[in-house]
Amino acid sequence: MKKVTTSTLLSKKEKGEKVVFATCYDFPMTSFANEAGIDIILVGDSGGMAMLGHKTTMPVSMEEMLMMIKAVMRANKSCFVVGDMPFLSYQISEYDAIKNAGLMIQEGCDAIKCEGGVRIASKIKAMVDAGIVVMGHIGLTPQNMAQLGGYKVQGKTLESYKFLLEEALAVQKAGAFAILLEAMPSAIASKIRSKLKIPCYGIGAGADVDGQLVISHDILGMFVGDVKPKFIKQYIKISEQIIGAYKQYAEEVRAVKFPSKEHCYDIEKSELEKILKVS
Repeated sequence: MKKVTTSTLLSKKEKGEKVVFATCYDFPMTSFANEAGIDIILVGDSGGMAMLGHKTTMPVSMEEMLMMIKAVMRANKSCFVVGDMPFLSYQISEYDAIKNAGLMIQEGCDAIKCEGGVRIASKIKAMVDAGIVVMGHIGLTPQNMAQLGGYKVQGKTLESYKFLLEEALAVQKAGAFAILLEAMPSAIASKIRSKLKIPCYGIGAGADVDGQLVISHDILGMFVGDVKPKFIKQYIKISEQIIGAYKQYAEEVRAVKFPSKEHCYDIEKSELEKILKVS
């Protein structure tokens, strides 16, 4: 497939074509996403929960993010890859934002994503001015979970909607090429989208956006954790198949059914006899 670029994504918005957006954190999953024709891969800080066992995204480090990005880039051929900026990698200063975003771009990412609006607008602008493609992220922003009071839907009051719109406009004005809207009523996401010129992608934000993001481990029924948002749809429960395969393997090993003859290497009988005679 032809490489997806910012031009591709802008063209899809103009034509009204939906963008397919999923997370990947490793080599095999990225290979499968490419084969399936996914448009955008997010190497999300959610990988800290899905792959590394963190309870939230807060402890995820730049080193962990770069490790996952490197694995993804070894497999990627056509998808547009967005690296997720972890907590404290961009909030402290414009210098930190440019430096850490630059590390992701150097590893092959097409763009980076950061959470927030008004208060990080200067960082977005600084990264854009440095030649880095930036995707914004507003609504339910996991790195601000304590301030939001947990995993709660955003934009359900007039005051909340006004705040979200202000955030979105600040992201656009700062130069972001696109924005992710998370966990808000469909009508609110639709209204915000109507106020913006840049592509608006959604995760738990209804269908009236320019594309959908879902965490791959949720799509595949592989996520191990307590977070189960309403917007998740499991297309298959691979976890059940994995557990079943492990159980069957364990049973066969304990019953000495595996490995069987077909899984073992042969040796010439004459050579074996010589070896057995050696004390």
